[in-house]
Amino acid sequence: MKMTRITSLWISAVFGLMILGCGCGGGSKDGSSNEGTGGGTALKGRELPTEPGNSAEGDTIKIGMIASLNGEQQPWGVDSQKGGQLAVDEFNAAGGVNGKKVELIVEDTNSKPEQSKTATEKLVGEDKVLAVVGEVSSGNTLPAAKVCQEVGVPIVAVGATRIDVTQQGGAVFRACFTDDFQGAAMAKFAYEDLKLRNVAMLTDKKLPYSTGLSDVFRKAFESMGGKIVDEEFYESGNIDFKPQLSNIKSKNPDGLFCSGYFTEVGPIARQKEAVGLNVPMFGGDGWDSTQLLSSGGSGIIGGYFANHYHNSEKRPEVQEFVKNFQAKYGAPPATAMGALAYDATKIVLEALKRVKEYNSKELLTEIANTKGFHGVSGTFDIGPDGNAQKPILVLQVQKNGFVPVKQIPFFVFQK
Repeated sequence: MKMTRITSLWISAVFGLMILGCGCGGGSKDGSSNEGTGGGTALKGRELPTEPGNSAEGDTIKIGMIASLNGEQQPWGVDSQKGGQLAVDEFNAAGGVNGKKVELIVEDTNSKPEQSKTATEKLVGEDKVLAVVGEVSSGNTLPAAKVCQEVGVPIVAVGATRIDVTQQGGAVFRACFTDDFQGAAMAKFAYEDLKLRNVAMLTDKKLPYSTGLSDVFRKAFESMGGKIVDEEFYESGNIDFKPQLSNIKSKNPDGLFCSGYFTEVGPIARQKEAVGLNVPMFGGDGWDSTQLLSSGGSGIIGGYFANHYHNSEKRPEVQEFVKNFQAKYGAPPATAMGALAYDATKIVLEALKRVKEYNSKELLTEIANTKGFHGVSGTFDIGPDGNAQKPILVLQVQKNGFVPVKQIPFFVFQK
């Protein structure tokens, strides 16, 4: 087996230092070079689009958003729409850009990849948006990213963490961390903080997010000296997990890593308790929904998962965002996707301030040049790979909600 190692690249010695300052920096370039986005030689999979994208006409600049307003991922989609609209409303209230206002056009993906594709095609083809924000799930984002890359319209994913999302091309970016970081970070947390050594895994083989996250977790955990005693599989939509959990129990693990979405993690937690598998349960940001509390019952209490931010954080950016979100919608965001969609939309809006002409090509270049972006979910750069370089917040599931327990600074896991 090829040995692996973890090299820490501390973006900030203390996360609190990451919130200093304001605004979004970044130089400007004309985009006429065939070099990779953000300058330098193009990374593999980061080639610039050959098509020019769209241009704005009149006094309104159109930005698109794809979100799961219906379907099983609705909690994320609703928060995404609200966060994105809040960012646009604040931008317009502050004067817009050079007298122009921004219109956010939202299309429902219904939590389905094929509808994500058609929704994106409508936004870039009929509505002529300059950029697209979304989606949350990697499965829904991948087809949208391919459409945007083909037509030359930049897309900034909200919560799509699968590693290969931004490898679709130089038009694809994201405001969230990636699975190669969160998988390694949760392996580090399991090994160093939970002191686990023999972990079992449950993976949704139908879900690109889950398979990718499990793969990274396995490699990272084994690189630290841990052992994966069993990996069982299921498919999204399954309701009976007792056969897999019984198999896992027979291997005597000291922990269970579940890389899927909250829709299945909750029932898994209940059935884990039913078969007598009494070990710590932990996973990724796909757990993020308050529905987990009701669907998981007592079986999910005490579990841990990686997330992007939490409403209770004391950072000024968080408290200001939560206050404004609640004032507009009557309640704080139910998931981290409200904050991530707000940040993803603001990345586009801040880039608009720096373009020379209002078109997709110019906008793509300036999104790639985003440095020192001060968002609700942290302060970060967009790297040459199109990814946000940012920390992870580990949350624990308690009876009354989720509680932050540890911040893990950004590092690079080298396979």
